[in-house]
Amino acid sequence: MVVFLANRENLQSKRLHDRIRNRFSGQLTNVRRRRAEPREAGQYRVVGDVDPRQFLDDPDYSGTRARIEAGFRLRTTDPSEHYWFNWIEPERDVLVGWHQDDTHEDLGPVHVQVNDGSTAVDHRSARFIDAHPLDLVERRLSSLPDLVKAVEWDDRQPNRFRT
Repeated sequence: MVVFLANRENLQSKRLHDRIRNRFSGQLTNVRRRRAEPREAGQYRVVGDVDPRQFLDDPDYSGTRARIEAGFRLRTTDPSEHYWFNWIEPERDVLVGWHQDDTHEDLGPVHVQVNDGSTAVDHRSARFIDAHPLDLVERRLSSLPDLVKAVEWDDRQPNRFRT
């Protein structure tokens, strides 16, 4: 595990997302930094494609294409930055990921969610990690297979997280 001790106050959004892109390049394909869509918070997202069966070490996994997206909004009114770290399967229109933002405050500062299309089908509280964004990327990336495998499916639709 790589630990980053850099001063988070000096982070610059474009540079941070370029460093995330460099990190993803070692494990994902077609890695790119893109500007966030108008409906998305923050300035940038880093996107990379992945073979789900290989990444999840599950040759029987139903999905055949996936991408991982990460994005940070550094300057917030909250004590820490906001981020979104998502697994997206375009063919099945599924999103699974961690969100540290100002939504779902009843779940705490971080939650996991699974979406079927644009509809969130489950939200759960998740562990808050007070770490440099690059360290956080490392931790979430290594935990992502377990999170994706925790989704229960019902008739080829994501239903909820296993408890």
